[in-house]
Amino acid sequence: MEVWIRRIDILNKSIGHAFSWCVLILTASTCFEVFMRYVLNSPTVWAFDMSYMLYGAMFMMSGAYALSRNSHVRGDFFYRNWPNRTQAKVDLALYFVFFFPGIFAMVFTGGQYAYESARILESSVNSPAGVPVWPLKSIIFVAGVTLLIAGAAEVMRCLVCIRTGEWLSRGSDVEELEQVLIQQHAEKESS
Repeated sequence: MEVWIRRIDILNKSIGHAFSWCVLILTASTCFEVFMRYVLNSPTVWAFDMSYMLYGAMFMMSGAYALSRNSHVRGDFFYRNWPNRTQAKVDLALYFVFFFPGIFAMVFTGGQYAYESARILESSVNSPAGVPVWPLKSIIFVAGVTLLIAGAAEVMRCLVCIRTGEWLSRGSDVEELEQVLIQQHAEKESS
């Protein structure tokens, strides 16, 4: 099971890192639009469409990455003090009660939206450029599938924790600020 969790985490890391490049493209295109609009007084017709599509793609495709790194927001003022096995049991129940029904709805509805949008070759009505929208709607379905796969890894992670009493380590390419501050405080206290 641990091998599958690691493979899924690597997949999610790769997807998250690939879509993180949208930030640079989004920043460059926005700077270009500001320059064109306010310096040359010649705004582009594609900047608005590009900005919401890139931001939407980045936001949607980073969900599975955030889940694999345990960085979604949670109100864990009770949760953090529970034993690991209790946390895992609660997480496992909540995945089946809330997470998977929502993600299945996202996959099903996103698939319908993507199919219909691609069928009619839907384009944006927000600007005169008429940028195709169907690729963005396809990302709803793809993001749902990646979240479904990431959720399966989280269920396996919960089962391992229930069995062993310890959470499996997660990827180390990012650190939660709270964890860094706790570690710094512990180091300061020990010295």
